[in-house]
Amino acid sequence: MSDTESLPKRTSLYPLHKELGARLVDFAGWEMPVDFGGVVEEHLNVRSHAGLFDVSHMGEFLVEGKDAEVVIQGLTPNDVSRLADGQAHYSALTSETGCFIDDILVYRRAENRYLIVVNASNIDKDFAWIESRAEGEVELTNASDDYALMAVQGPRAQAILAPLTDVDLAAMKYYRFADGEVLGEKAIVSRTGYTGEDGFEVMVASELGEKIARGLLDKGAAQGLKPVGLAARDTLRLEAKMALYGNDIDDEHTVLEADLGWIVKWKKGEFVGRDALAKQKEQGAPRKLVGFEMVDRGIARHGYPAFVDGRSTGLVTSGSFAPYLKKNIGLVYLPADTCQEGTEFEVEIRGRRAAARVVPTPFYKREK
Repeated sequence: MSDTESLPKRTSLYPLHKELGARLVDFAGWEMPVDFGGVVEEHLNVRSHAGLFDVSHMGEFLVEGKDAEVVIQGLTPNDVSRLADGQAHYSALTSETGCFIDDILVYRRAENRYLIVVNASNIDKDFAWIESRAEGEVELTNASDDYALMAVQGPRAQAILAPLTDVDLAAMKYYRFADGEVLGEKAIVSRTGYTGEDGFEVMVASELGEKIARGLLDKGAAQGLKPVGLAARDTLRLEAKMALYGNDIDDEHTVLEADLGWIVKWKKGEFVGRDALAKQKEQGAPRKLVGFEMVDRGIARHGYPAFVDGRSTGLVTSGSFAPYLKKNIGLVYLPADTCQEGTEFEVEIRGRRAAARVVPTPFYKREK
């Protein structure tokens, strides 16, 4: 491998990140902004005003052709046949064991024309998985390098974006999208996000990413729009109990164990992993992903051991101080009989065991 090939990739917004003084890190092979000077401030600004996120590192696949719906239907647990044009849903690529190859968003562009958004770390793996199982008349395209993707998230997101697009945002429902223009350039605008706030994601041609991001920040500044890095994106999604692949969901935990059974549509027919999930549903999942708050002082971070009644039960999957809630929170898989709200357990933090308590999730839910 050459030195060039081993370097992290850069999104088209990279010059802007540098100009704004971002702290850049290698994330899933991409040089991405982890923060712009203050994680807590960025988090709180999204909750109160709005933030702009660069998520151009995510992958985009086009699945098109007469058998496109059949292919996606057979690889995912959610029911693609229920999507209308301009509608998207959250789903997964599942393995034969009912675990996660990845969690994904599926967009129906038109009849037998779909766009799938996947996690940056899984682009090659996911595309190979779909390609190896796609049968019939279907054309697959890995278009990940063709798009820049930005998210405008927060209570002022609609007010900021509406004057800059010809898409009717007020009429757009959650998990809907439309083709249109943003700042005079062709774009796909969707009412989706990963923060627990209202907001939109804007997809444009990769070469337009920096221009659109600059325009959004410039026009949105008066409404409080500021750039946000990956660190605040992580704390925001945790407060909203949105799962992170590689932490909370992976190839060792099933969709039911991850508390995402709502994406499994049992009446849709066969899909990869259905038999394993049906068996687990019948027998009962042995463990479940639950939310917790720390009772004792300390932050339970990813990978810290958890103990119920003194016995080891696994590792914390996500954990952080929650800037808006001002609490130390986290997610962990616990045995099914210890998942009830109020159950106390312990987390080992730097050699000492600290008390934690199972609580309802999402930890944070925005006011409508």
